[in-house]
Amino acid sequence: MADKVLISVAPVSAADRHIDPAEIAADVTASAKAGAAMVHLHVRDKDGSLTPDLSVLKETVELIRRQSDIIIQASTGGVSDLTIKERCAPLYYDKVEACSLNVGSTNLGNAVYCNPIPEVKYCVEEIIKTGKTPEIEVFEIGHIHMVQELCKEFAMKSPILFSVVLGHPGEAPATPEALAAMVNFIPKDAIWGITHAYRKDFGIIAGALGLGARTVRIGFEDSDYLNPVMQAKTNLPLVEKTVRLLRAMDKEPMTPDEARQMLNIDSPNMNDIN
Repeated sequence: MADKVLISVAPVSAADRHIDPAEIAADVTASAKAGAAMVHLHVRDKDGSLTPDLSVLKETVELIRRQSDIIIQASTGGVSDLTIKERCAPLYYDKVEACSLNVGSTNLGNAVYCNPIPEVKYCVEEIIKTGKTPEIEVFEIGHIHMVQELCKEFAMKSPILFSVVLGHPGEAPATPEALAAMVNFIPKDAIWGITHAYRKDFGIIAGALGLGARTVRIGFEDSDYLNPVMQAKTNLPLVEKTVRLLRAMDKEPMTPDEARQMLNIDSPNMNDIN
């Protein structure tokens, strides 16, 4: 599957203050049909606030799962006042297959995204306990080194999946130089992908694919721009453009089952899908 890439859709902007599970599910289902193999969701209230209450997440996931076998990934992060125990709440939801893992603190614009090492280790322990597959979001080179240190202490699920996150004010910039530097530090036996925050074009995504990225995250959580002057109204056009980019580079989007095979994730109960 060297010529195939996992497209992950992150459909909800952090600025969204109206969370409609049916609307999100319809957008995700359309994105899955277009080529997305994974959906990245935060645990939010109807007003968009991060919360340990899984009610809205479960409603959204149940609607998605009735129509699609897309991989369900839940975030254990986000800038908030939640405790690390509260952030880990979605790990105990059986329809969550994968999760994000943050291994260090960083500046995100005017906010400080706090991930002290004791809390990181707690999250790792919970991920291992619940058998979820982590996608490790790395915002700078020190985070990549931290993962290597964690692997010495914990039985991390193989293969390790990194997401190189570029473009937030206060962290690694979305430049070819920063991308190359980050990728150079990733262990050769790991899988890695790209997340470009505040993206207005697809140049960094194309560059990452040229360097060997196996995953691309796209969606309103990071940017709704199709090009420097046009914004999408749903996530579907963003996924469709990503698929066109892959095919222009002689690559294809992975199916959910192919992505599960790459990431060592068990298939869901297909009886849940109509």
